[in-house]
Amino acid sequence: MKPKTIHIQDVTLRDGNQALKRPWTIDEKIEVFDLLVELNVDGIEVGFPSSNETEFHTCQVLSKRAPKGKPIAALSRANQNEIAVTWEAIQKADCPRMHIVYPVSDFSIKHVLKISEKEVLQKIRNSISFARSIVGPGIEIQFSGEHFGDAIENFAFTKEAFLTAIEAGANIINLPNTVERYRPMVFVNMVKEIKDVVKDKAIISIHTHNDLGMATATSVESVYVGAEQIEVALNGLGERAGNTNLYETAIALHQNGENLNINFQRIYPTAKRISELTGIPIGEKTPIIGEDIFSHRSGIHQDGVTKTLHQSKGAYRTFSPEFVGRMDKETISFTNQSGHKAIEFLLHQRGIQVSKEGIHHLFSLAKSISSRENNREITEAELVALSQSLLTYQ
Repeated sequence: MKPKTIHIQDVTLRDGNQALKRPWTIDEKIEVFDLLVELNVDGIEVGFPSSNETEFHTCQVLSKRAPKGKPIAALSRANQNEIAVTWEAIQKADCPRMHIVYPVSDFSIKHVLKISEKEVLQKIRNSISFARSIVGPGIEIQFSGEHFGDAIENFAFTKEAFLTAIEAGANIINLPNTVERYRPMVFVNMVKEIKDVVKDKAIISIHTHNDLGMATATSVESVYVGAEQIEVALNGLGERAGNTNLYETAIALHQNGENLNINFQRIYPTAKRISELTGIPIGEKTPIIGEDIFSHRSGIHQDGVTKTLHQSKGAYRTFSPEFVGRMDKETISFTNQSGHKAIEFLLHQRGIQVSKEGIHHLFSLAKSISSRENNREITEAELVALSQSLLTYQ
């Protein structure tokens, strides 16, 4: 069921930007676009051109800037005027893609649209047919069934909605977890059912939000039931808790043997620059890009780290820092949770040799200082000074 090719479609410039407290200027969007090109994502959604004139102009600029063969998408609601505006904004791209969204869940149809299911099908059919009539036969049209992840109550209708979209001319079916409400496998099983219905009539795409913190897991597992495209965002930007994180998704798939086109070495510098451009700090425990993810303080972990430090697979390391473009390395620090190996390793790095008895003495001394002073970390410089006092005394 797993597809031969997995496409990474980035939505930072649309979904990520629309959720920022201060949306980016056109110059900032150009910089982000260039970062995405350097990362070599498979496709880029550049915005929502019918929302305002500035957005329209920006989408035009970015579309013209796009490399040859790079799919450039823009979002439109299922409205003919908006579809026409969207096409005008992106048609100068070498590989433009029309993206149309309309709700398909029972809740949204009853409480937001307040129309019948028959009218929903007609809206989907009319909007996609119109889009196909203006873009021609060779252009990709992606249809997103908004709130797909919440469509459990009317799932038979949802299948019909997607088949209607395909019949009208859509060749990519996007399945959004617009609001994450359920565990990953509930959504993944829904994806599998849609894949079984759609078969090879259209590409299956996934777009998940992170309300419960499981967007990456949901997206990655969806690949293994037939999803060929995953929509992601830099630094996990997006509405509320954000969209599926590009870095986590790409690394997870890579670790499971999947071949992606991503330039992995550009991950860390891109993440740092996006943090600067948004003013949103990177948490020290953030996977892949956090400051603390190559730090080791537990004695048991430190022992395993020192024994596998230069191996491709570390005892407590998923990937090497340099693989994602980081200039740092695995670090060992001494706290009252650390072991003898931490002191031995830190001193050895400074070219200081101490006997086993000396290491044991320094261990006891450092533990005592840490515990006495509110369990603080003992710095490498302090350990060196303590070792020199010990050696002098000896």
